Order: sequence, then structure tokens, then C-alpha cells
Amino acid sequence: MTDGKLPLRAKVATSVSKTAAALSRAAGRGDGSVIGGWIGLKIDPDLLAHLAGGRAIALISGTNGKTTTTRLATAALEVMGRVATNSFGANMPTGHTSALAKAGSTPFAVLEVDEHYLARVIDATEPRVVAMLNLSRDQLDRAKEVSMMAQMWRDALIGHPDVRVVANADDPMVVWAAQGSGHVTWFSAGQRWHDDSWVCPQSGDPIERAGGDWWCTGCPLRRPNPQWRVEDEGVVDPRGDWHLVKLQLPGTVNLGNAATALAVAAEFGVRPIEALPRLATVASVAGRYAQVDRDGRNVRLLLAKNPASWLEAFDMAERAPTLLSINARDPDGLDTSWLYDVDFAPLRDRPVLITGDRAYDLAVRLEVNAVPFRHVKSFEEAIQAVPPGRLEVIANYTAFQDIRAELDRVL
Repeated sequence: MTDGKLPLRAKVATSVSKTAAALSRAAGRGDGSVIGGWIGLKIDPDLLAHLAGGRAIALISGTNGKTTTTRLATAALEVMGRVATNSFGANMPTGHTSALAKAGSTPFAVLEVDEHYLARVIDATEPRVVAMLNLSRDQLDRAKEVSMMAQMWRDALIGHPDVRVVANADDPMVVWAAQGSGHVTWFSAGQRWHDDSWVCPQSGDPIERAGGDWWCTGCPLRRPNPQWRVEDEGVVDPRGDWHLVKLQLPGTVNLGNAATALAVAAEFGVRPIEALPRLATVASVAGRYAQVDRDGRNVRLLLAKNPASWLEAFDMAERAPTLLSINARDPDGLDTSWLYDVDFAPLRDRPVLITGDRAYDLAVRLEVNAVPFRHVKSFEEAIQAVPPGRLEVIANYTAFQDIRAELDRVL
């Protein structure tokens, strides 16, 4: 909705939100995407709904990959016009509100949504499209069980029959949740992490897998045929046409994220041939995958916050010296027992350094996996401990932000 059509309270709330966000940025307190939205919603609790009005909106949610997929979908949709987005990953209603207020009047918006808040944000924004990527364990001290999250998603979609859903056919939890919608486009991006979907969310019976297919042994739930799928180095669209996908982002997982973004963009009328050149321009996502030269070392930053994303990070990382950093602050989740669900064996063939608040937890886990390592107290010490060349850095959320701060630049 344009500012001229907003109710008076919403106009005031929008103005104050943008001012608060700008002051936060000027004071070096971050990008202001949380505080601006928080203040705006205090003034007008319906501000998100007011700001969403008149825009064609896509919501992107899942445990892993939503920030990158949001960035890629935004790039694709920019073929059509200006797109509002929460590009720094503030993925709760405060962040959505701030992003829409900052963007002003735009015809489109692509918003990353924390999986816990998806139902609430669907209610507030009445999106055209909801993309559902995956569901896996995350932040064990406070997050819901995966099956409970799937039930929440399913219930949310049942209440919004006109929303079009783009859903991952390879994740049984997502497939069951997406069946709450009558309008589903399936994509196949692969699912390497299976440990959260061995049991059917419908019947409780075991799920069997073979050759990329999966099915419940006790009820009709099974993998649907995807309209979009990754094949070789490209993506096959619903017409059966294959498109070469050239990305600056590393790893097979990002080819899957690109397939998802193409499927989302197609719901707005954007053809793959129009979207693909836009996807190729994305080099970094809120600092993730960024490469920085420091003292003769080429440092690449990879974010990994739970077992599923650590598995993908190992796939992306080159066989080069690798720094692992683990914290357990509030944004990370306080429980580090998830480390024992990660197989660190792929790191045995390279020098490994560890750091972070919970480096000793990580040290014990690496000992169990027989992975040699060296403990360093800071990122700077890690830089000096490896020879010139590539240094891969894999870190969870606040550890990642700490290292970005040590690099003393915005990536």
C-alpha cells in the first residue's frame, strides 16, 4: 500500500519506524531492521498488514536455505519491478515490518520468514505464494519438534485456500504440511539430511527411501512428482525444458535454492530465461559465501547452524585449512548436543582449527570423530596459523557475526 493510502496511525508508525532504523544504523547498532519494526508495531499493531496491502508477496520459509532462496527469488522477481525484501535475515514480523516500511511503495515483496512465525505472517500479509523448503531440528532448547512444526504449517495453509504453495517434494514433513493447500507446485532440490524424517507425520509408520524416492510404509503418503527439479548443472522446468544454472554461490544445495527461486518467480509470470541472468549476479548473501583477502589468505565464510546445514557446508568447503567456530548464545540456541548429530569425518583430510565460546564442546566432538585440530583464541590467531592461500571458515550464527566483526568490514 502506498503511504498516501495508509491510515493515519499507520503513517505515523511507518515514519517513526524508518527513523528508528536509520538512527540505529547511524549509531552502529546494526541495520535497524528489528528495532524499527518493533517500534512501528507498538504504535500500530496492524502495521505489517497495512504495509503488505497492495503488494504481490512471496514468503520463503524453512529451517535451512531461506535467506539464500529469498535473495535469489528477489533477484529473479526484479525482472518485473522493484521488490521489497528483508535482505539481512530479520525474519520475524518486526523485520518484515521494517523492510516494507523502508522500501516504500513497491509492487512486489519477497520475505524470509522464520518457520515458527509462518502462520502469523500469512495471516498478516495474505501472500500470493508461500515457499516451503524443509524442516529439521534447530535450537533444541526452545524450538518445536519437527512434526509439530509441520502440523502448524498444515493448519495455516488450510485457513488460506487461495495461497499458492511451492514445496519441496523431497522432504516428507514438507509434503505432508503442504497438503493443507489445494494449490501446490512441487520442486525437487534433494534432501541429504534424513534424520528428522524417518517416521511418517501422518501415520507414525517408518518411511522408506530408494533412488531418490520415498514413501510411508503404513499410509498413502509418498513423494509427489516434482514439476521443477535439479538435473546435472541445471534445472528442468514444468514443460520439460532444461536450463543451465550458473551461480557464483558454491555447492549443490544452492543449485536447489536456485530451482526453488525459479519456481517462485514463475508463479509471478517470470520465465527461467529471464530470471537466470539475475541469479548469476548474486555473489554473497548477508555475508554468507563472501570471500575476503586478509594477510595473504583468501577467507571464505560459510554459515552452518544445525546438523543439516553443517552437512551442506562440508560439501561446499574446499580441501583447505578450515576454521570451525561455535557459540551457544541466545540466537544460536543454548543446547550444543546437536554437535553429536554431525559427522565431522569429512574434515580428516585437512588442517582444522577451532574457536568460539563453545570450542571445548566442539573439541570433544572432534575427538570422538578422530579429527585432529588446533584450538585458537581468535580469528586473527587463526589467520596467522595457516599458510597463505584459502582458509575456509564454518561458523554458527553469532560466531559468524563475530568473525565478520573481526574482519572489520561489512560484507
